[in-house]
Parts: sequence; C-alpha cells; structure tokens
Amino acid sequence: MKLKSTPALALTALLAGTAAMAQTKAPEPDYTLSYNVGVTSDYRFRGISQASFNPALQAGADFAHKNGFYLGIWGSNINWIKDYIGATDGSLEVDLYGGYKGAITKDIAFDVGIIRYQYPGNTAADVPGFADANTTEIYGALTYSVVTAKYSRSTGNFIANSNSSGSQYFEVAASFDLGNGFTLTPHAGHQTIPNQAISGDYTDYALTLGKDFGNGLTASIAAIGTNADDAFYKVGTYDNLGKSAVVLGLKYSF
Repeated sequence: MKLKSTPALALTALLAGTAAMAQTKAPEPDYTLSYNVGVTSDYRFRGISQASFNPALQAGADFAHKNGFYLGIWGSNINWIKDYIGATDGSLEVDLYGGYKGAITKDIAFDVGIIRYQYPGNTAADVPGFADANTTEIYGALTYSVVTAKYSRSTGNFIANSNSSGSQYFEVAASFDLGNGFTLTPHAGHQTIPNQAISGDYTDYALTLGKDFGNGLTASIAAIGTNADDAFYKVGTYDNLGKSAVVLGLKYSF
C-alpha cells in the first residue's frame, strides 16, 4: 500500500537526513597550505641575535601532505653579516626546508628533514677569514608526550665560519598547556662549531610564555640567555650577540 506524503512526514525525513549528514565526518584533505606573518623585537636563532638586537619582520608559508611529507619557506631581515662580519651585503635570510613526520608508536613521534639557510647576495666570503654564509643542515627529532629532543648537523660550513663542516646543535624543549590559550615552553640547547681558532661553542636557554588569541593570532614573551664567549660573539662597538634579553613576538597565521 502506498502512503500519501504529508508536510509533517516530509519535514521529519528532511531533518533526519540533515542529522545523518551532520554525523558524517568530512574527509581529510590530501594537503594543507598555511601562511604566517609576524614581528619580533629581536630575532634570536639558538639564543644568538640575528638582527643585532633590532626588530625583525618575518613571514613564511608551509605545505603539509596528510602522509607526513612537508615543505616550507620562511624569511626575515637580519644584520649580523654586515655588522659582525663586515660584509657589504647580506640583510635577508630565507629558509627553505622539507621533511617527513610520522609516528613510531602511539606515544612517540618523529620528524626528519633538511633545511637551507640562504642569505641572498651575501658577501661574507669576501671578508678574509670567513666563508659563504649560506648553510645547509640535516635534522632529526623525537617527541614523547610534551617533550621534544632534536639534533641538527651542518653538511658544509656553518653560517660563514670557515672549515666548520659538521657543526652540531643539540636541543630539548617542552610545551605545557596552561589553559585559556596560554602555553609555557622551556628550552635548552648546545651549539658546537669545530676547527675555530677561538671557540664558538656555547649553551643557550629560554623560557617562553605564549598566548593564543584565536583566529590565527598569537603573541609571545621569551626570556633568553646564553654563555656565548665575548671573544667570538662580540665585535667592536657591537655587544655580545648572545647576551641575555627579553624578546616579544606577535604572529598571525592563516
């Protein structure tokens, strides 16, 4: 027997269909593209100021595939090549990187990749005793719970230091969720630069408080310090690039 449809039955069927569609999870995209732009009161890399204690404007873009493969580009203004080496050119850093992330167990994740620190047009190699500032590193990291340990190693000369292939950086960091969008990140690392007349090896440490305001906007304040030697990281009237500082940052991701 065929039942005659009524408005009430039609509305019930429509609502039931809508509910079923709502319960169906949208498929995961094959890849994502994201972008970011930010400003910092002092661009610090491994505790060392890259902008000679001046503000820096930074921006980047990232591609991430659902299989774990990723690529990215990031850039910032810098001052150290001109101020501390005395080169005539080299005011920009552009990082190109790629790698693969995955899980070893349900509790342990890994990240391996390669990064190229490119300083377009830099003339560091024209200064006696220095090499081209462009640097390539390979890296690997393991994350367990909130703790990440990472190892990086240069495949050639490390940021303008001659005969410095095999420079290494060891670091450990943790990220604690404090609630209400706040995170606390302690960090410690150790840089080694081989075959230098004056040792450039040092340890750095930082404590960063971050705040997520939502809609892609985040802010941070970091207390940063190192034991970098004046003999290696201080030149002329410029202060030690690794001196202690409080650094403010603001970033928008979209």
